[in-house]
Amino acid sequence: MKKRFVVWGMAGALLGTWGSLAMAQAYPTKTIKLQVPFAPGGTTDIIARVIADPLGKALGQVVVVENKAGGGGVVGANETAKSAPDGYSLGMATVSTTAANPAINTKIPYNPLTDFTPIINIAATPNVIAVNPSFPAKDYKGFLQEVKANPGKYSYSSSGTGGIGHLQTELFKSLSGTFITHIPYRGAGPALNDTVAGQVPMIFDNLPSALPFIKDNRLVPIVVAAPQRLAVLPNVPTFKEVGLEAVNRMAYYGIYGPKGLPKEVVDKINAGVRKALEDPAVRKRIEDTGSLIVANTPEQFAAQMKAEFDVYKKVVDTQKLRLD
Repeated sequence: MKKRFVVWGMAGALLGTWGSLAMAQAYPTKTIKLQVPFAPGGTTDIIARVIADPLGKALGQVVVVENKAGGGGVVGANETAKSAPDGYSLGMATVSTTAANPAINTKIPYNPLTDFTPIINIAATPNVIAVNPSFPAKDYKGFLQEVKANPGKYSYSSSGTGGIGHLQTELFKSLSGTFITHIPYRGAGPALNDTVAGQVPMIFDNLPSALPFIKDNRLVPIVVAAPQRLAVLPNVPTFKEVGLEAVNRMAYYGIYGPKGLPKEVVDKINAGVRKALEDPAVRKRIEDTGSLIVANTPEQFAAQMKAEFDVYKKVVDTQKLRLD
């Protein structure tokens, strides 16, 4: 009798494996949800909506974008982490939700390195330190001299405690030996508005949201986190140029699923995004946000996510940062 149970157990396991494989090979057979863990209108939302339709066409099923804001992206990311690993509930992965926020918030209900299946990094966006036009300096050399000469006098705005703008500025402070007070906001929009209005003298923000104000001369760009100087800001140096290469980190916008996503499903989604990005119109819409196309492998994206988490965890420990 025991042997019979063993045989049936083995058969059941094999049937389960074959069933999962068959489901993965048939994938997708219904609508796919792509969750954005922030409110509509930001860079994450823009890129998700640009890629959703062509990705759906590449996969042969509709891809619907849903916004689930809250907790600096934690609420939406957690919902993706807790979803069934069948490929029908995906999420947009950002530095804030997979690196910066988890590095500072010990109560986050997911592990960014073990509770997700990285699929692809769609694009990366440069970040920029920009100041209000009333700030005494208009270039990096003058900016650094001013903040070094006046520790504690100046403050900077961010989209919130634990976001990339917060931790990237703290990384800059730790490496440059400066002291600037953090003023957190509930989103990049309010932070930008107060910086433009002069309530706060500076901000470290994603380029797409800051660029319109820079073009209107309502903000002055000081230094950018990008691989090389940007065509839209040819006179603004990168952090590497000013001797702070460690701060030269861009924000990423990728797709991931919950842990345990079958490799066949991961490969299909990765290939679908790559196919979508072959369309020059799709690429242009993403590049018009100030982003650079990446389209890497799942393994490369996983390594990138871990590298960012490690960097910001070190920033949190070095700067002794805590949630308010």
